[in-house]
Amino acid sequence: MFNIERWQEIFQAIAKNKLRTFLTGVSVASGIFILVILLGAGRGIQNGIQTQFAKDATNKIEIYPGVTQKEFKGLGIGRETKFKNRDYDIVTQKFENYIDNRSKLYSVWSGNIVYGKETGTYRIEGVNPNYQFIENSEIKNGRFVNLSDIEHFEKVAVIGKKVETDLFKNNEEALGKNINVSGTIYKVVGVFTDPGGEREESRVFIPITTAQRAYSAGDNIRSMAFTMPKRDDFDQAVAESESFSKQLDKVLKERHNIAPDDESALYINNSLEQAKKIYQMTDMIQGFFWFVGILTIIAGVVGVGNIMLIVVKERTKEIGIRKALGATPYSIIAMILHEAVFITLISGFIGLIFGLLLWAGIGPFVESDFFTHPEVDFNIALTTVILLTVAGAFAGFVPAYKAAKIKPIVALRDE
Repeated sequence: MFNIERWQEIFQAIAKNKLRTFLTGVSVASGIFILVILLGAGRGIQNGIQTQFAKDATNKIEIYPGVTQKEFKGLGIGRETKFKNRDYDIVTQKFENYIDNRSKLYSVWSGNIVYGKETGTYRIEGVNPNYQFIENSEIKNGRFVNLSDIEHFEKVAVIGKKVETDLFKNNEEALGKNINVSGTIYKVVGVFTDPGGEREESRVFIPITTAQRAYSAGDNIRSMAFTMPKRDDFDQAVAESESFSKQLDKVLKERHNIAPDDESALYINNSLEQAKKIYQMTDMIQGFFWFVGILTIIAGVVGVGNIMLIVVKERTKEIGIRKALGATPYSIIAMILHEAVFITLISGFIGLIFGLLLWAGIGPFVESDFFTHPEVDFNIALTTVILLTVAGAFAGFVPAYKAAKIKPIVALRDE
């Protein structure tokens, strides 16, 4: 039972072994500190990756044409796959139940845009109205491309915030202004922002039909993009996404006479499959961090056990006197365990506090594409300290048990 006399004994015992106690405490505190730092870093990686996937719809599937690398049905290698409007129509009709948002795209990577005396080169993308939701773009001013624009081949443009900043100086309003896009005049009907930042905001969206006509593409399209309905169950969403990707691959290869195992003829980018792989990787990283942190803590616990052995050895005569005066084995064990628990608990809390303070201080300022807002779940960290204290108690039990078994007459003869 804890009382004033017992605490005085603990402090006196610690005072006699200042250096050993200090080194053991540092070992335990550093173990918790390292674990907190590693867990915070692991959370920062997870947050960064989740932020990256949040930039686009998480169930986004994109299909790009490639070049055949295998012969099929008498057709040689090196054939360039070309998607048509008809491919898009067939896919959207066949997989209507799979698809949430859809868009075909005709992209021009280096489109020259002029407004007044300002000029710049940006990516021009002909899209359908749903593409706003596929990209998670948010309209800052005006509107996005609509169905009327598609049907009437309207020369309208939705520009990114970066384009607006570059071309429209002195806070000039872009909405309603005319810009020259590769020699054709377009009216700005909207300005958008994107979670992806400047790279994604350096784009200009125009109606897909207008893009095909302006760039003499006929019925050719560069790519197709879809999203699937969101599911609460991540595994179910991944399974449905993988099934759709496989069926999509099969349909398009059959239409273009491509060998089923030709991986170069077209490319399907499935964001959920990527997310699954990366989440698995982050789980492995987090598990590795736990492994390293726990090994460090075990080293500290072993240190506690070792110092308790030394304490018992140095206090053998004192223990003998206590037993000769009537001290029970339980009181001897409790005396040693109290010291072990005290050292472990105080050191653990010191390591925990320093670790949390470090992340609280630098966490808000640490941010990159794949590392952001490192943090530690306080409940998990506190539970770790409690488990560490229990482990420290077990580490001190063996020396305490040996102390309780010492016979008074033998202890009093100890030199």
